[in-house]
Amino acid sequence: MRILQLTPGTGNFHCGGCLRDNALVRALRARGHDVLMVPLYLPIVAETAPETGDTPIFLSGISVFLERKLRVPRWLDRAFSSAAMLRFCSGFAHLTTAKDLGESAVAMLTGAPPELERLLEWLRTEPRFDVICLSNSLLTGMARRLKEELRAPLVATMQGEDSFLDGLTEPYRSRSWELLAQRCADVDRFIAVSRYFADLMRARLNLPADRINVIHNGIALEGFSPAAMPPSVPTVGFLSRMHYGKGLGLLADAFAELNIPNARLRVAGAMTNADKPLVASVRRKLGNRVEFLPNIERDAKIAFLQSLNVLSVPTLYAEAFGLYVLESLACAVPVVQPRHGAFPELIAATGGGLLCDPNDAHSLAAALRELLTDTERARRLGQAGRGTVRENFSVEKMAQRIEAVLASAR
Repeated sequence: MRILQLTPGTGNFHCGGCLRDNALVRALRARGHDVLMVPLYLPIVAETAPETGDTPIFLSGISVFLERKLRVPRWLDRAFSSAAMLRFCSGFAHLTTAKDLGESAVAMLTGAPPELERLLEWLRTEPRFDVICLSNSLLTGMARRLKEELRAPLVATMQGEDSFLDGLTEPYRSRSWELLAQRCADVDRFIAVSRYFADLMRARLNLPADRINVIHNGIALEGFSPAAMPPSVPTVGFLSRMHYGKGLGLLADAFAELNIPNARLRVAGAMTNADKPLVASVRRKLGNRVEFLPNIERDAKIAFLQSLNVLSVPTLYAEAFGLYVLESLACAVPVVQPRHGAFPELIAATGGGLLCDPNDAHSLAAALRELLTDTERARRLGQAGRGTVRENFSVEKMAQRIEAVLASAR
């Protein structure tokens, strides 16, 4: 199949959607498919070389923003769309107002933005595509125009859009959900990354169940392995963006309750300018018992996971998936996750950890303490999770399952 994959980038930090899409494109190519990956808004940040190659960035974040304010000459738009400029400006994303975010969301869902015509002009020079893939359903404002122009079916992934839309202020929140429900009529198939998220989006968007396929995310397993030796001191880990919503503050509160001598907390993942105040707060709270490893690459991430007894990312919101669960278990490190979102589903599927009460530092501390003190149970959970991840949650298995959905949409 010839596949068009459209994926928004973040510009300066890793996100689950970018990591998943980049690995998926590489796996689909390995299966013999011709995949063109096009970055949108900002450059894609991945642990390996982005599969976009030298493909230009379209619908640049700056251009889309300015289109709502004034007309921009084509030569100036090209300058604003350069990867270097977008990467630089992404560092100031935390200065964007709630009103700007809301207006942009509504504009993108209202219909095809003028910037889309520049993407279509470029795609007309490409050989015909068999199927179009959108990284998330927030891109469905473009769906009708893409299908009309490229004459190909369209498949959209659902992976965490609710937390973004619910975080908008009114009236943009309600209007965005209303528009998204309308735009979904232009999508031929949906892929949800968990059963939890499929059920949630089906209910909120009033979608027929038979239009949504549940395909769990997978990871590239190369390099992931258990540590040669257990950590010398009890070590709890956090691997995600160092953001309030990901539960870093909650984990710090729970860690402070452990009362385990010599225990330490290691925190790794993306850290943007917006996250620095929270990081400083956790550092003040825990002192030299916490260590931060911001924006680490793949090999350093694996070494980080191998240094842990247990991993926890106690998100305050119900998350659609959580690649870090698979990554931790691939290193035989058990997890403790809140009993909401996709986490009960993932723990049941992998057998690799414990659940705790959501947004409850006492419950989280109790579960962490259980695995830090009962090392034999922690070892069993980690080994069980590792076996299941290797068998069922590889990127190759994900690509094989997605390939079948793409073929059925043709």
